[in-house]
Amino acid sequence: MHITEKDFGKNYHLITIENEAGFHLSVTDLGARIVSLGREMELVLGFDSAEEYLAKDAFIGASIGRTAGRIEAGRFTLEGQNYQVMTDPLNGHSLHGGQPGFETKKWDYTIEDGEKEASIIFTTVSPDGEHGFPGKLNVEVRYTLTQENVWRLTTKGVSDQTTLFNPTNHVYFNLTGDVTQSIDNHQLWVNSADFAPLRQDSIPTGEKATLAGTPFDFQTPKNLAGVFTSDFEQKNQFNGIDHPFFLKENDLNTPAAKLVSPDGTVEVVVSTDASSVVIFTANFGDNAPEMRGKKLADHGGITFETQIAPGAEQYPAFGSIKLAANEPFETTTEFKINLKEANKHGN
Repeated sequence: MHITEKDFGKNYHLITIENEAGFHLSVTDLGARIVSLGREMELVLGFDSAEEYLAKDAFIGASIGRTAGRIEAGRFTLEGQNYQVMTDPLNGHSLHGGQPGFETKKWDYTIEDGEKEASIIFTTVSPDGEHGFPGKLNVEVRYTLTQENVWRLTTKGVSDQTTLFNPTNHVYFNLTGDVTQSIDNHQLWVNSADFAPLRQDSIPTGEKATLAGTPFDFQTPKNLAGVFTSDFEQKNQFNGIDHPFFLKENDLNTPAAKLVSPDGTVEVVVSTDASSVVIFTANFGDNAPEMRGKKLADHGGITFETQIAPGAEQYPAFGSIKLAANEPFETTTEFKINLKEANKHGN
């Protein structure tokens, strides 16, 4: 494995792991984020410098926490005590644990190099009371690249007080390598039969609704275009998908989702031990940022934010994001990238 480090602007660093096949993973200590992934072409959305992330969209590719998604009115109860955490003044809800969050922290890091895989291990501390959350929380995010083109993401946490913890990673994929192209013709499969409908303000209703018969049903692989052209109420509210999907199985040996490029040459297989995945189809409309010299298309990317479904702090059926004092937390998601030769027959 070949590892390089270079300046990323504003005193942040870009660390790149490249395997023997020439496939690379680049990450930065700004938000413990993924910046770049691929071989001949770029497979994830990102910017060229720390300055751009901070100016344009600090969530893209970042580690998210303490709590991914929204907490209604920023209120929850733990062990009989009521808490009020930071809310977004625009909608009155907590988003991703409050800002600035994990996505703008400068994380410490170390490097582990091996023959079969290499890792960058990021660490940070969220102090007791940060944005209103109880407990001093120590967090570790480990990015690993293997010789088999697997990107493994492991997040650990431990708090000295009982708290809430529901981290995720905000990666966006576009398997065309061209951010001006939407993901309409990407084929998606998701191992999920139920999703969480949302209110207009993006807060879950608390229902687990069946996907069967809806444009959000990807239990059989199909192109994403059908979602965007549909008149499905949940799609219309958000100009696409921005919803938690409850996984039938949460096992690293069982795929949770598969995304295939329009030409069939790139496949990403997602596996996770998390119970749900929030899928967001970059519903930015005309407000999408310029990225690596090109204007990002509406629906120019798709996320697989593996986590416990947002809303779990008030809907026990979604799972639990309670982290007991001094109890270690760990979650792992793997992205296996399969690169295939283009079919040249008939060309």
